[in-house]
Amino acid sequence: MKKSAIYTRTGDEGQTSLFAGGRTSKGTPRLHAYGTIDELNSILGLALAHGLSEQVANAVRIVQDELFVIGADLATPLEAEAAWITRVSEANVTRLEREIDAMDEQLPPLKNFILPGGTVGAASLHVARTVCRRAERWIVALSQEENINPSVLHYVNRLSDWLFVAARYENMLSGGQESIWRSPRSA
Repeated sequence: MKKSAIYTRTGDEGQTSLFAGGRTSKGTPRLHAYGTIDELNSILGLALAHGLSEQVANAVRIVQDELFVIGADLATPLEAEAAWITRVSEANVTRLEREIDAMDEQLPPLKNFILPGGTVGAASLHVARTVCRRAERWIVALSQEENINPSVLHYVNRLSDWLFVAARYENMLSGGQESIWRSPRSA
């Protein structure tokens, strides 16, 4: 019987391999950080499956590619000699900022807090935003223990803003309604 290439059994004791060699616990901030990036990428795939406007979908696909780079970046210690690894850069962060500005210019001004929702695609982008914030917290925890590429943290911080604006933009393009948060009145 042919052995599957999917499972190796090397992680059965709670350890995993890093890209540039070495093993570490699956419970470390590094693993939580890049595992949450993987979760975020999956949620973006779900948003695409639910249907997004072509413009937002194309931008999400670029982000998905960049999240793979970030996952590899986080899975490779900064000091590791791995010339083959691609790392995220400030150019990626700048691109997100330009896209935020371009989408935001077309949106009505935000004067109130809004509740996540609207179309299924936009609501999925709001879920992705919350997972992105969790990934950011794990990346901060990792950065307090080890040196990491600072552009990773910059990118993920900006990405959560991008996802918020992209959700609003998707709602605008797809006719979804934004629900304004209203403070409960005291009795």
